[in-house]
Amino acid sequence: MDYKGRFYPLEFPQGQTVILLGPRKTGKTTFLKHRFKESLYIDLLKSDVRRKYSLKPERLREELLLMDDKKRVCPIIIDEIQLVPTLLNEIHWLIENTTLSFILCGSSARKLRTTGVNLLGGRAWTYPFFPFTYTEIKPCNLEQVLAWGTIPAHYQSPHYIRHLSAYIENYLTLEIQQEGLVRNLPAFQHFLTVAAFSSGETINYANISREAGIGEKTVKAYFDILEDTLIGHRLFPFTKKNKRDLIFKSQKFYFFDVGLTAALKDEWDQANAAMNRGHLLESYIFQELHAYCSLQERKIPLNFWRTTQGLEVDFILGKTVAIEVKHTNNIHTSSLKGLVAFGEEHDVKHLIMVCNEPQPRLINYQGFDIQILDVNSFLSHLWDNTFVK
Repeated sequence: MDYKGRFYPLEFPQGQTVILLGPRKTGKTTFLKHRFKESLYIDLLKSDVRRKYSLKPERLREELLLMDDKKRVCPIIIDEIQLVPTLLNEIHWLIENTTLSFILCGSSARKLRTTGVNLLGGRAWTYPFFPFTYTEIKPCNLEQVLAWGTIPAHYQSPHYIRHLSAYIENYLTLEIQQEGLVRNLPAFQHFLTVAAFSSGETINYANISREAGIGEKTVKAYFDILEDTLIGHRLFPFTKKNKRDLIFKSQKFYFFDVGLTAALKDEWDQANAAMNRGHLLESYIFQELHAYCSLQERKIPLNFWRTTQGLEVDFILGKTVAIEVKHTNNIHTSSLKGLVAFGEEHDVKHLIMVCNEPQPRLINYQGFDIQILDVNSFLSHLWDNTFVK
């Protein structure tokens, strides 16, 4: 994979300050260094640099006011801005009083928000950043993706097990603890495993509390931490009610990378992972759908649909596309009940079953046209904007 060719459809207009948020190791820095080769780069992960600006934030303003004129036309890149959030006050002043612009990288929205510092008064655009998407690894080697995930350093290395283990140990546990977000590290580590086994299921705080051996309030706080540090995302139910009684309050949770989910479940070998491969495939499809929706100029909603009678659809994209995911190479009509039920009550443009059947096909079931698509065909159509115009 050539980082120069990483797919990123959102623009960085000259003079516009951008906050680029994404989990660690997703390639934000490498991407920006290739795209903005002439930019000044300030790395707050370096202890001496972080210490310098933490002790005296105004030094940033003092240094940049004497910046060479040729450098001024390029955005200034500041990596891991959440480590010294007081710099945002100086950046705000520089945006107001000079022609300088910035790209501020971060891996924790929580740290920026909870410090209560100046968030640039709405002058910055906030952009998301993700691991490799389908557009960058197509055609997708599904078995590799489900085992390795798509974090760049992991996806490209035969040592993915070591990489994922280190990511869990050094970032998901130790670093989050060092940032003061958790105190009881063993409890948090156990919670991560329980959360991984609950991935794609509606969140039952009481059950997770019992299995993890921690209180419900702590469980809710841990989920908030994972979402705020961009490690995972909640999926909310589709709430437009018609005839059926819907589940309105429950939420689902997915980790940002399917390889991370597999690693937390300790599913390294094919035999051990086979029973839960359907959950991993659903997690990967969510990963792509979430990235797709987030990287569009206009906001595209993503939800799931479930009734109190047990009818469900895994994903509702843009309110008019219903998507069910099954890890099977032979779809039976019994698997289409949720799609049909949703189609009966809503104005749908596409009813889709994503599965492992090798050949895409269109079937008519109970008066509805349903597309049966393999993973590569579905993701190719998704990123080509076939489903949402």
